[in-house]
Amino acid sequence: MGTVHARSLDPLPMQGPELGVQADDMDLGEPEHEPQQEVLENKDVVVQHVHIDGLGRTKEDILTYEIADVFQAKNLIDVMKKSHDARQKLLRLGIFRQVEVVIDTSEGEDALPNGLDVTFEVKELRRLTGSYNTMVGNNEGSMVLGLKLPNIFGRAEKLTFQFSYGTKETSYGLSFFKPQAGHFERNFSVNIYKVTGQFPWSSLRETDRGISTEFSFPIWKTNHTVKWEGVWRELSCLARTASFAVREESGHSLKSSLSHAMVIDTRNSAILPKKGALLKVNQELAGYTGGDASFLKEDFEIQVNRRLFWDSVLSASLWGGMLLPIGDKPTSIADRFYLGGPTSVRGFSMYSIGPQSEGDYLGGEAYWAGGIHLYTPLPFRPGRGGFGDLFRTHFFLNAGNLCNLNYGEGPRAHLSRLAECIRWSYGAGIVLRLGNIARLELNYCIPMGVQSGDRICDGVQFGAGIRFL
Repeated sequence: MGTVHARSLDPLPMQGPELGVQADDMDLGEPEHEPQQEVLENKDVVVQHVHIDGLGRTKEDILTYEIADVFQAKNLIDVMKKSHDARQKLLRLGIFRQVEVVIDTSEGEDALPNGLDVTFEVKELRRLTGSYNTMVGNNEGSMVLGLKLPNIFGRAEKLTFQFSYGTKETSYGLSFFKPQAGHFERNFSVNIYKVTGQFPWSSLRETDRGISTEFSFPIWKTNHTVKWEGVWRELSCLARTASFAVREESGHSLKSSLSHAMVIDTRNSAILPKKGALLKVNQELAGYTGGDASFLKEDFEIQVNRRLFWDSVLSASLWGGMLLPIGDKPTSIADRFYLGGPTSVRGFSMYSIGPQSEGDYLGGEAYWAGGIHLYTPLPFRPGRGGFGDLFRTHFFLNAGNLCNLNYGEGPRAHLSRLAECIRWSYGAGIVLRLGNIARLELNYCIPMGVQSGDRICDGVQFGAGIRFL
């Protein structure tokens, strides 16, 4: 039996750019050579040895977990599948720039007639790597410079320094990431950072200096993140024309909070999905671990996508949240919710819905927003199977409301207030998917339910970001 080389393209990082056509968009066709595959599937084999060649500073014990399933393979097809899965796991660790798989017959005194040896030929990343890229946020862009020390202690740990300069935000931070051996999804990280952001809709500038620790882990079909954050916040006015309400909020504060996030995501794509659903639930409790900010914050996000006829997709989203102050001190403008703009309720200017003072938007303590979208291919399907599949036309209906609550009134009064003065809009536009990292929208919007003080964008509106209603 000869040597079988199982080579494939290196996958992109789990958290990073994923450009090109999604797997769900490709027509793979019918498998060929089925009789030959059946012969290979029926031939029993035994994986006797698994070797990893090319290791330098990497400790072998962390890799044992990733390749263990290869020994369970019972036939050649199974060996190839499990070897490919192990290769994906090794690349996912972020410590190798290349992994090749070689499957060969066993040699030596203990070799069985049907024995196989599997060899993973790896090339480790350099001890220090640098990166330069651009990043798209919600209607803002930034340049990102980074230095990374991958596999710093030999067990997939990572130390990263990152500097970001953007249109509305500048930040730098140092982070340490440590996964659990054999369970990459179960990991621990520590972050030290400084972030300075400008919020022109509120005439506000905010500088945060903080430290945070996170522990992420899966439970059944859910992913959880538990986080502690301590941050020193400095608020100041962005312009001389800032309202008195914003000036009153200016100054220094210290927030110490515990938070928990749960995510269930069955979508085939995070940016422009064709099927699947998403559920996100976040809770944040501030004040019990120190600091002078005390509140309980709850918010959620639901999205459902269903494929229809002619490659069209119907998508429905619902967001909501509530901020409850603890004690007599009112909530801070830095902790409240904001609504409106090309990434949420379209047809309104950025974060220009809800309470405001002299033209400065102050945010709200409760909100909800919902949207229904119909995505269809471009007419005549230009570039079908290629660049043209990155575009979609969409028709949308958005609605939402944001307000402050009187917490002595009770839940029924809260719901009644959230149901008053609903802003809504409808329209159509073109969506461009930038791989699996961001999307662009160019829409014609017709805002309705406009209230006094709201700023609208009646007509063409451009949006860029990673999270859309």
